[in-house]
Formats: sequence, C-alpha cells, structure tokens
Amino acid sequence: MEIRRFGTGHRRPDGPPGTRGVQGRAIHSDERGVVAELALERGGSISPHSNPNLTYFLVIEGGGFVSVGDETARVSAGDAVVWPPDLVHAAWTDFTPMRAIVVEFAPLEAEPGLIGSGTEIAPELEAEPANAADSAPPTSLDRDGEPW
Repeated sequence: MEIRRFGTGHRRPDGPPGTRGVQGRAIHSDERGVVAELALERGGSISPHSNPNLTYFLVIEGGGFVSVGDETARVSAGDAVVWPPDLVHAAWTDFTPMRAIVVEFAPLEAEPGLIGSGTEIAPELEAEPANAADSAPPTSLDRDGEPW
C-alpha cells in the first residue's frame, strides 16, 4: 500500500510558475498525466495559460472564478471545470480561499481500433444490453439530468 499525503502541511510554499498566492502538491505524475492539489489563498491566481492536456479543475473547498477561452464563471465546492487542450484558461479568488484537485490527462496517440480515437469501433467491442432492463434510462437523475 502506498499513501501519498497532500493538504495542509504537505504543500510546497511556492505554487507552479505563473501563479500568485497558490500552494500545491503533486499527488501523481507520469507520462499519462498529473493529479495535484492546489490551494489558492484570498486574491490568489493561476495566470491565463494553455497546455496540450485535457484538464479537470475539481473545486473541493471554497470558491472563486475560472475562465476558459473568453468565458468566465464563478465556481464553488462541488464544481468540476473542464479545461480543453490548447485553450487558454485561468483561475482566481477574491475574498475567499479555494482548494481544487487538478487532473490532467496527457494526449493519447491515436491507434487504429481504439475506442475514442475517432476510428470505427470493432463490432466485437460494441456492447449489447443483456436484457431490456439494461437499456432503460436511469430512474434517478440529478438537477442537471445526469444519472445518480
């Protein structure tokens, strides 16, 4: 078993380049991607930047603001922001701190026959429902219409 610590007492005092008032800790990093915790203090910011990775900014405490391209939104705990690859994005706080888990997925090299690569799915990989109940829509949906 391996336990990786993050949070108060485990963060680097200086955030990633291009940040102000940000502390963080990488939880995992390899060629497939990165998982990190970031803590933005009041008035903290991650300057506008882009990278080639699909990134999720998962707000777990507090709140602030994010921008993606020319859109800006207020976010709070429980919000997951998608930062698409190669699109300028940023995050900042005003009067409250914000903590987030950042998950970056490195770009995959497309290989023929892989699901999601833009190629046709091999017939043996297409799932058929075992019975009609398996293909029924979910009965419990959240406020956004997503299954629980």
